[in-house]
Amino acid sequence: MSAVREHVLREFERRTGATASVLARAPGRVNLIGDHTDYNDGFVLPMAIDRAVWIALRPRQDSTVVAHSLDFGEDATFDVQHIEHGESGWAEYLRGVAWALGSRDAAGSRALCGWEGVLAGDVPLGAGLSSSAALELATARAFAGACELPWDPTQMALLAQKAENQWVGVNSGIMDQLISSAGVARHALLIDCRSLATRAVPLPPDVSVVVLDTSTRRQLVASEYNERRARCEEAARQFGVQALRDVDERMFAERAGALDEVTRRRARHVVTEDARVLAAAEALGAGDVRRVGELMDESHRSLRDDFEVSRPELDAMVAIARAQDGCYGARMTGAGFGGCAVALVARTHAERFSREVARSYERQVGLTPAVYVCAAAAGASLEPV
Repeated sequence: MSAVREHVLREFERRTGATASVLARAPGRVNLIGDHTDYNDGFVLPMAIDRAVWIALRPRQDSTVVAHSLDFGEDATFDVQHIEHGESGWAEYLRGVAWALGSRDAAGSRALCGWEGVLAGDVPLGAGLSSSAALELATARAFAGACELPWDPTQMALLAQKAENQWVGVNSGIMDQLISSAGVARHALLIDCRSLATRAVPLPPDVSVVVLDTSTRRQLVASEYNERRARCEEAARQFGVQALRDVDERMFAERAGALDEVTRRRARHVVTEDARVLAAAEALGAGDVRRVGELMDESHRSLRDDFEVSRPELDAMVAIARAQDGCYGARMTGAGFGGCAVALVARTHAERFSREVARSYERQVGLTPAVYVCAAAAGASLEPV
C-alpha cells in the first residue's frame, strides 16, 4: 500500500472532517530506450513507474477548485468557469488541465465541476521522471472522477500535453503524458509518436529496472535543443521525407553523404535509435534481455557521440552500472545534459547493484546519487477510497 496514498487520505479527512469520495492517481515514467525520436515522429519505449501523484477529493456544488499540496505546503483556488493564470508553480498545471478540459477540442466532455482536494506525490522533482505529467494526469483523473467525465487515455494525454504546451509554456512531446495515462502494469509501452498507437510489451519477471539519478540537473538550454531539432528537420528535408522516422538505415547509408558532418551524425542517431526501439520491443517481448541490454548500450553511445547530449556524470554512471554483476545494459535517459540513467538488472542482483553503484559513483564523481528500483505500473486511475 502506497504511503503517499494513505497520507493524502488522512490529510483530506483532517482538513475537511469528511472522507474523500474520489481518489485519483497517475504515475511518473522512465524511458527504457528511444530519446530524441519523439519529435521526429519516431518510436519510444517507456514504462510507467510505481511512483505517482495522488489526489484525494470530493466534488463541490459550485465551480471552484480548492486544492492543497502537501509537498509544497500551499493552497490553490480557482474557478473552472473563469480560469486565469496565477503565479508559476504546481498550481498552474491544475489550472492548465482545467483549461484544456474545458476547451473546444475536449471531445465528449461535460461541464467541469468544482472540487476540493489534497494532493502529494513521490515522483522525484526535476529528475526527468515526468513529475509534471503525473500531476497533469492525476488532475485530469480527479476532474473525471468528480465531474463524471468520459475517460479516454489517448485523448486525455493529448489534453494534458495541450495544458503543458499552451498554458504552462513547456514544449513537451506526447510521450510523458501518454505513458502516464495509458501505462500497463508489468509492461513497457511501445508508442508510435506519429499515430499514437501503443503496444504493451511484457517485462520479464526476473528483471528489475533501476533508475540512477546522477544528482545533476538538465542543462539543455533552448539553443542546444533547437539546434538539434533544426538539424533533424534539415536532414529530413534533404532526404525528401516528412520526418526522419521515414528514413531507414539502408536509405541513410545510401544518401547520408550529402549531409554535412554534424547533421549526418544527428540524423544517424535518430535513424538508428528508431531501429533500436523496435528491436528492443521485439527482444523484450521474447524475453531476450541480453539483447535489450546490448541495444541500451548502443543507444547511450549514440546519444553521447552522435547526438552529443550526454555529460561526464552520466557517462560515469553508465560505466559504473555496466561494471556491476547482473547488469544487462544501461544508458542515459531523457533529453540529456543531466538527470538520470536507467539500467536493466537481474532481479536477484538489484539491491546489491544499487548499493554498489551508489557507492562507486559517489567515490568517483563526488556527488550523492539517488537510486530507485522501479516496477512497471498501470496508467492513471481512480482508486478505492
